[in-house]
Amino acid sequence: MSEGKKMTSSRRHHLKSIVLQVAASWLEQEATDLAAAKVTYMAERCPAPDMSGDQASLMEICKKLHQSLDKIDEERYDAEAKVLKSDKEIEELKLKVVELAGVKKPALKKVRMSADTMLQALLGGKHKVTMDLRANLKQVKKEVKEEVRHVGDWRKNIEDKADRKKMFETS
Repeated sequence: MSEGKKMTSSRRHHLKSIVLQVAASWLEQEATDLAAAKVTYMAERCPAPDMSGDQASLMEICKKLHQSLDKIDEERYDAEAKVLKSDKEIEELKLKVVELAGVKKPALKKVRMSADTMLQALLGGKHKVTMDLRANLKQVKKEVKEEVRHVGDWRKNIEDKADRKKMFETS
């Protein structure tokens, strides 16, 4: 298909149904193959038991079966232990990979937040802190403006200081 042409929805649904039918038939075939393989494996590994003989020979066969069952259980337990150990190693390696790769931090978004909500976020929800920072800022700005006015013209300040010096010298 070229990039310019788009597939119609009916065509897409038709193709999707065909793919699903093929997949369903494959799954059925796989299930029948597994069942057949299981039957052939059991026929090879587990021949039909020989029930002919007296009670002592049957007891001996049962003892052998129990011994083989115990051996198989031990092997299964060992295999499970190996799988659990390898799963734990895999998890540790995944954590190491994440540590080495580093976590990509998402881009931070600018959020307008009042000072009260910032303090509450920093200190936690239990602490109630309310501060009127804007009022404090206005107060600081007024003080700064007063100092600037007080500095004013530098010549005037020098003359004031000279007058003060004369006052101390004359007394």
